[in-house]
Parts: sequence; structure tokens; C-alpha cells
Amino acid sequence: MADQKQFAVLIDADNASPAVLPDLLAEIAKYGSPTVKRAYGDWTTQNLVGWKEQLHRHAIQPMQQFAYTKGKGATDSACIIDAMDLLYAGNVDGFCLVSSDSDFTRLATRLRESGKYVMGMGEKKTPEAFRAACDRFVFVELLGPKSATAEVEVQEGGQAGLRELLTTAVRATERDDGWAGLSAVGSHINKTHNSFDARAYGFAKLGDLVRKQAFLEVRAVPDAAGLAQHLQVRLKG
Repeated sequence: MADQKQFAVLIDADNASPAVLPDLLAEIAKYGSPTVKRAYGDWTTQNLVGWKEQLHRHAIQPMQQFAYTKGKGATDSACIIDAMDLLYAGNVDGFCLVSSDSDFTRLATRLRESGKYVMGMGEKKTPEAFRAACDRFVFVELLGPKSATAEVEVQEGGQAGLRELLTTAVRATERDDGWAGLSAVGSHINKTHNSFDARAYGFAKLGDLVRKQAFLEVRAVPDAAGLAQHLQVRLKG
């Protein structure tokens, strides 16, 4: 589509697993087209051998960065420099930063300050500061066919926290009749809790999740043309 967002996918290979790459790219495709795909690391070492097959398969450009000083973030620096070059070139609408490293926090903030959409992707161990600096953060443990069995602990507060989160979102977006569009509810949640994911509770989509909540009422309403159904939700009682 002509209006599809163009994304630069920048992968910190030192802090990401090649096993998640196919599902990771499928997730990114939900938001836009990954027109730039680069993975950073010292490809002369044995540590990144597992990445090489995936790089060729998915047309990802390996960016060589020697570790000049042990313990220093040379890979991070190279990724950050490239991100700023891409920002100023103006050829992408957003960035996907794949890492579980807090060193990318300032980069995510800087890119957002420049009006770019920033998605972060990393493991559950990713520091909160980096997660909060992104418009959207996705836990890689929730990707792929095993996402339905992902642990609920990814989301803070468990089921009690889920009820509070959904209740707040519905109340913030409801009309005078108490009904709120599910898309508006989802948008509100993403703005206030950017790492929220229905898959953490065993559901593929937000619509599936809200249907199973005893405190919510859900209905499908046809659009003006009668061609599509839109879900609406409201609090019971």
C-alpha cells in the first residue's frame, strides 16, 4: 500500500536471539514495511554464528563492528550512529530497535522527539527505561506459535491489574451511552501501557481477551455501509 509506513529495523545481535527473527519480522509487518534491515555485531567471532543463516534468509545486512575495548558498547554506538544518519536522511517513518539493552533508551527518546514512531522489541528482562522510551514495546517471548502459553507475569498485576487497566481504558473512551469502540480502548491502552499485549494472557487479540472478561459486555456493530463489524465494549452494572 502506498501509505504503508516505512521502517528501519536495527538489530543489536549481541542482545537478541536469531531464533525469534522470523516471528519478529512478521510482527513488524503488522505496523509497516521493513525497508532497512541491519544487524550489528562483531561477525568475526563465533558468538554470532547462529545469526548468519538467518541474515541471508531474510535479507538483513550484517554491520561489522569490532569490539575494540572489552566491555564497551561498540556495537551500540555503531547502531546509534546509523540510526541518526537514517533519521536525517528522512527516508523512513519509524524505527524498530531490537535489543534488551538499556543503552538504547536515549536513542529511542531522540527519535521520538524528531517525530518518528519507535517500536522496541526485547526480552522480559529489558529495563523499564528503554521500554518506556518507545511508542510500542513487544516482548519477544510473546511472538510465534507458543505465544498462547506465555506467562502472565509479563504484564504487571496479573488478572487484577488487567481488570483495572481495561476498566480505566473503557471509562476514558466511552460515549454517553457507556459503550466504547474497541479500537479506541486499544489505542488508549497502548498510549498508557506501551508493552501491553493480549498474548500475555493467552489471547491472540484484544477482542478475544475482552470477550472473556466477566465484568465487560461486548457487541458487534456494523459500519455505515454494513460491510464490516466493529466491536464495542462497556462495563457491566
